[in-house]
Amino acid sequence: MILNKESKKWGIVGGGIMGMTLAHRLVKQGHTVTLFESASELGGLVSSWKMGDIEWDKFYHVILLSDFRTRNILEEIGLEDKIEWVETKTGFYMKGKLYSMSDTIEFLKFPTLNLLDKFRLGLTIIVASNIKNWKRLEKINVTTWLKRWSGSNTYNKIWLPLLRAKLGESYQKTSAVFIWATIQRLYGARRSGLKKEMFGFVPGGYKTVIESFKKKLISEKVFIKIAHAANEVKISDNNKPQISFTHGIVDETEEFDEVIVTLPSGIAAKLCTGLSIQEVAKLNDVEYLSVICVAVLLDKSISQFYVTNITDDWVPFTGVIEMSALVDKKYLGGNALVYLPKYLVANDPLFDWGDDEIKTYFTDNLKKMYPWLTDDDFKFVGVARAKHVITVAKLGYSEDLPDVKTSIPGVYIINTSHIKDGTLNVNETIRVAETKLDEILN
Repeated sequence: MILNKESKKWGIVGGGIMGMTLAHRLVKQGHTVTLFESASELGGLVSSWKMGDIEWDKFYHVILLSDFRTRNILEEIGLEDKIEWVETKTGFYMKGKLYSMSDTIEFLKFPTLNLLDKFRLGLTIIVASNIKNWKRLEKINVTTWLKRWSGSNTYNKIWLPLLRAKLGESYQKTSAVFIWATIQRLYGARRSGLKKEMFGFVPGGYKTVIESFKKKLISEKVFIKIAHAANEVKISDNNKPQISFTHGIVDETEEFDEVIVTLPSGIAAKLCTGLSIQEVAKLNDVEYLSVICVAVLLDKSISQFYVTNITDDWVPFTGVIEMSALVDKKYLGGNALVYLPKYLVANDPLFDWGDDEIKTYFTDNLKKMYPWLTDDDFKFVGVARAKHVITVAKLGYSEDLPDVKTSIPGVYIINTSHIKDGTLNVNETIRVAETKLDEILN
């Protein structure tokens, strides 16, 4: 590679998909990059763990045909042709019963909604999928917008339970961009001219992706420092951005020409010394939801659905994600893999429950949903948690976001809070990394 005359030394704090993508794009342009990750391995929210005899993702992830940025990265690291595509089904759990809503006929037969309600629900989806200017939706509350198009009955029976499940009580201050972005992602393939939307995965899950991505970065001469926890980013005595970090019991510092911090906004505000009062206030004002995700290995499948949306408010988890409805069981030791996520507002006491308490609470309710399940069917139950996951897209959200470029010379903050017209997923994370980096470099 011929180095750019303006080649610089970059430091990146955070070794998730965001940081890895930034490192990859920077070295492709001839820069030198050091990537710092506090954990013992790269990956962040797409990291994996051991579930008995198998290893798979801690949190559930899926690739869509329309996830072109993800697929592009996978092609560059040699995995795009490894993706296995599957057509999946969607279910609803309502009033103690399971219903399929995977095609037009099932939609028309769907109970609890009359023909007018179904027409308005379908119209809502069509309208949202065809809106181009998302900015005007930032001024409208999601409840107001959904009631306008779907009507109160459909809103109360379908949309409200789903909003509460995904956003907790934060739905009350969330803009209509949230539902627009959700529908846009699901209908992305059709807008792109593809005949149908398919869900995909890489055999081995994101463990395979991260391992291949790491090898690619190493081959590109990225310096990867795992188990290196950044403590402070500030300007050094030489007037350069400096990262102070701890590795084991050793504290060190390293200077760079430019530094990008990819950590959640509030954490970034504490890490970066020298930010203005206004910048700190804006960063701390970004509101995150946390998540608890219980992963369950069963000796049998529980349904035909990849996603089962839940509208009954007695169920403690957001939905039932049966990964084995997508992933062939041969990759899962012959087991069914089910995720039970629960999104929580800040300071929800459930986040601090012990693992055993959460396991019992979630599995007991799973058995109420599927009464034929017995304790013997459970081969593994694990609890994963993340404190800063989805940002709450409040009214006027994009206008209140902190700038990527900070008042500290050469220091930038890029994170998933900059997903302002999409939903949190790997493809959107890569899009933010690539577009914001272009803004910095240009």
